Amino acid sequence: MARPTQKRSRKAGLPPGTPVHIGERKSETTRLMLLHYDEREAVEKRIEDVEECQTFRDRPGVTWINVAGMHDVARLERLGKTLGLHPLVIEDIFSTDQRPKTENYGEYLYIVLKALGNGGGEEIATEQISLILGRNFVVSFLESDSGLFNGVKDRLLKNPAHYVKSGADYLAYALMDTVVDNYFVIFERLGDRIEALQEALIARPEPENLRSLNALKREILYLRKSVWPLREVVSALQRGDSPLVQKGTGLYLRDLYDHTIHVIDTIETYRDMLSGMMDIYLSSLSIRLNEVMKVLTIIATIFMPLSFIVGIYGMNFRYMPELGWRWGYPLVLVVMAAIAGAMLMYFRRKKWI
Repeated sequence: MARPTQKRSRKAGLPPGTPVHIGERKSETTRLMLLHYDEREAVEKRIEDVEECQTFRDRPGVTWINVAGMHDVARLERLGKTLGLHPLVIEDIFSTDQRPKTENYGEYLYIVLKALGNGGGEEIATEQISLILGRNFVVSFLESDSGLFNGVKDRLLKNPAHYVKSGADYLAYALMDTVVDNYFVIFERLGDRIEALQEALIARPEPENLRSLNALKREILYLRKSVWPLREVVSALQRGDSPLVQKGTGLYLRDLYDHTIHVIDTIETYRDMLSGMMDIYLSSLSIRLNEVMKVLTIIATIFMPLSFIVGIYGMNFRYMPELGWRWGYPLVLVVMAAIAGAMLMYFRRKKWI
């Protein structure tokens, strides 16, 4: 069963095939990075005092505040108050089990995404990404210091003028596009696991493979729950209901929407493949049982006439002429061997063995 071809955007923030490790660098503290850029230059600065964010936000250009780690609750609450975020938004940022969504608060948009990464071994880990899109600023909240947005930061530092012309909404798009493009890297590895399990189920329908199949089905269901609402999020931004999203950015959002649909189609394809693999497992198990039963049936069939002959000469009658013959015992053995050989030849001719 062929798996779908993965499609990647040329605007991805990470090189093709680069996995993002989520959960391996959980931040014990909250790290704030501020990047302010205008047509002339881009300045990156590590923030210790959250009040500095307000000063940069009021300057001409665009300000990007990246928050890595949700450990320092008091500090993040101060940041939310400094930026004028609604208490419900701050509460949703801390509640990392939110489904992907977008909410319009007038002066800013609140966007929730789910990032996928490698949690160790073959396990797929998820991380909630919260974005605040304002008129001239973007704030991103990550659960861990995974380096997911390093590619966007590097491109922005090299060519800030392009991002300034496009506005803060284009920066928000670039961050969302990085998250979606990383899905293809994760799904490519997931597809390899599904193909390997499919071959194993055909060759060895063992209980261990069945447990792996059930684990993959649970993963796919969880990924579907995490990714499926993203289509509504991108669609709402693409419609341009908010003045914070410019018409020119809508073209990029349309491309992002296509990628999201492709991701969802990939999930549905994998889901169908896993459902079919259960039938493969049951069929392989049935074929293996039939092979065993066929061998046992052939052995029993061959020994039936031999047991009949042995049973006759095992009777305790006094007058049995063959018992007194000198060559009686070798003759019976030859007859039994001839019968067994003739039956084997007949089975082979019928292609039963």
